[in-house]
Amino acid sequence: MTRLTQYAHGGGCACKIPPGELEQIVSGLHGSGNHSELLVGLDTGDDAAAVRVAGGVALIATTDFFTPVIDSAYDWGRIAAANALSDVYAMGGIPVVALNLLCWPRDTLPMELAGEVLRGGLDVATKAGCHVAGGHSVDDPEPKYGMAVTGTADPDRLLRNDSAESGTPLSLTKPLGIGVLNSRHKATGETFPQAVDAMTTLNLDASTAALAAGITAATDVTGFGLLGHAYKMARASGVTAVIDSRAVPYLDGARSALAEGFVSGGTRRNLDWIRPHTDLSAITESEALLLADAQTSGGLLLAGTIPGAPVIGELVARGEHTVIVR
Repeated sequence: MTRLTQYAHGGGCACKIPPGELEQIVSGLHGSGNHSELLVGLDTGDDAAAVRVAGGVALIATTDFFTPVIDSAYDWGRIAAANALSDVYAMGGIPVVALNLLCWPRDTLPMELAGEVLRGGLDVATKAGCHVAGGHSVDDPEPKYGMAVTGTADPDRLLRNDSAESGTPLSLTKPLGIGVLNSRHKATGETFPQAVDAMTTLNLDASTAALAAGITAATDVTGFGLLGHAYKMARASGVTAVIDSRAVPYLDGARSALAEGFVSGGTRRNLDWIRPHTDLSAITESEALLLADAQTSGGLLLAGTIPGAPVIGELVARGEHTVIVR
């Protein structure tokens, strides 16, 4: 098998631009014209944009792509598609149509592998009931793949990251540890089916259950880690997120991968970013790294409870810190 992960400097959502740098870049970008139809934009750094269109529908728009997270071309395509679709689910929407985004080193890697990547993306989108209608490709020294996805939602029932309220429990719908297992895979070639299963599981059921439960605040846990995404939600909502580190679920093998040093640079940057805003005094540095682990196609962090999702903390009135870990 061609080791696709060896053709990229990083892997999956760990290759994102550091969150602190990204916020500086977009801080002055506010668009122009009438914003009355724009329901969710840049202001809170939510998972996708939402615009009210004719017929009383909210149009959800997002894009996500990244370097190879695993060596299997087909599974990488599946993971990237599930990750892109997740942004729509995290807003309470249903994906309708997707466009492929493909960067490929055509003189280095066989085009047949690119076809396997696209086949994986198509299979997951089909499972989600989402059309794939073309896309765009670029000859690039480093392989990258993802999708631009458009979906729809009820504008009065959006899941947002700025509507969380004090006194509400926090739930997580997928275990953490994807990042350290992917880092181990990149370094050693070992395979971890439990990580692939987690990354290719759609967040459709979790999103549907959240809406049915009357939940209004959610975000998906991806490249900025649980701590980073909890921080963004709490900051946008004007509350403090209190996380019970003992209640957070992890994939089998995650702790041993951490102990052996398989920590991405993206995870370390996540921790550096949230450290000034987070009380980490009750846990070790290793535990903090796991909580900041850069996830790819992770679960939903919900301000509320649904069946099957463990409660990992609560939201309280804003205090000295935006996030507290116990």
